[in-house]
Amino acid sequence: MPFYKAIDTQTPAGKRTAERLLALRQQLDAEIPLKTIDETLLLGTWNIREFDSPAYGDRIPEAFYYIAEIIARFDLVAIQEVRQDLRALNKLMDILGGNWDYIFSDVTEGTQGNGERTAFLYDRRKVKTGGLMGQLVLPPIELKGPDGKTIYQPLKQIVRTPLICGFKVGWTDFILTTVHIIYGDGKANDPDRVEEIRQIAQALKRRSEDSFEWSRNLILLGDFNIFSPQDETMKQLTDAGFVVPPELQHLPSNVDQSKFYDQIAFRIRPGRFTPTGKAGVFNFYKTVFRPEDEAIYAPDMGKAYTQTSEGKARQNTALYYRNYWRTFQMSDHLPMWVEIKVDFSNDYLKKKLEPVDRGR
Repeated sequence: MPFYKAIDTQTPAGKRTAERLLALRQQLDAEIPLKTIDETLLLGTWNIREFDSPAYGDRIPEAFYYIAEIIARFDLVAIQEVRQDLRALNKLMDILGGNWDYIFSDVTEGTQGNGERTAFLYDRRKVKTGGLMGQLVLPPIELKGPDGKTIYQPLKQIVRTPLICGFKVGWTDFILTTVHIIYGDGKANDPDRVEEIRQIAQALKRRSEDSFEWSRNLILLGDFNIFSPQDETMKQLTDAGFVVPPELQHLPSNVDQSKFYDQIAFRIRPGRFTPTGKAGVFNFYKTVFRPEDEAIYAPDMGKAYTQTSEGKARQNTALYYRNYWRTFQMSDHLPMWVEIKVDFSNDYLKKKLEPVDRGR
């Protein structure tokens, strides 16, 4: 569980933090399965908006506690939009405590990369790394030149390089790949977005078919910027043999729950990796940074709450609080999760009891 010692309940902010943490814990208890010692894996993905950025002021201390409380309910979480400055991530890890560890990618260079990293946070009491770690680089295309010689044409790389890591949990091993797909021009089937998803999905499909791959259980998760399950963007995932659990197929994950940006998709071998049928998205705004809390945070929002950058009076302060300021405290995405069975002891013992045909 997270460390709460630094919360000073003698201050209004500290008292509010403790009270809201209790409410948040109650909501988590009601909506997310309990963590087990070795029977199941709770896997999550969360785009934490510009973690961390001063775009709408720094994240206030209580936001870190709420984020940590949510992450601590899972065993392994993929995080997107971690920035080059790692102080926010390290602060989060301090609150999570010594049972938690992390792996993060290098920063993607260039304007489109937005100075971002991705990361995996995991509870090392249950989750172990398997030795495999890297970032997905697309191989060049092999062509024949006019003289008949083989030439290699480099492919355009993914704007934000996907992070890959092998993990072991219970009886199961798997390769986790997290992505933050380019948004593009805002169309449902932006061609650059479609192509990035296609290239990643096909590259991972090839890996899953390689008998020498570290594991042939592949999980692709993160922020795909998919608008709707009917879009070409989603088709690129399913065409490569990836399957989104039925419980997640119709669950939007942005704050107003109108888009299907985030996904968890499997390409796995049967028998050692089985979703339990429990999955969902967690709407923390039911408990923290609620619409009715706007006045409480007016001092934290500062002058920008009542005045635009042009110095004019802000006409809609509620919109500023709801759509901007609080989403830079928590996020404009909701965490998505799935529970996976990882203990196959009973299946193994039953198999051993089956009669063995030793021939004649």
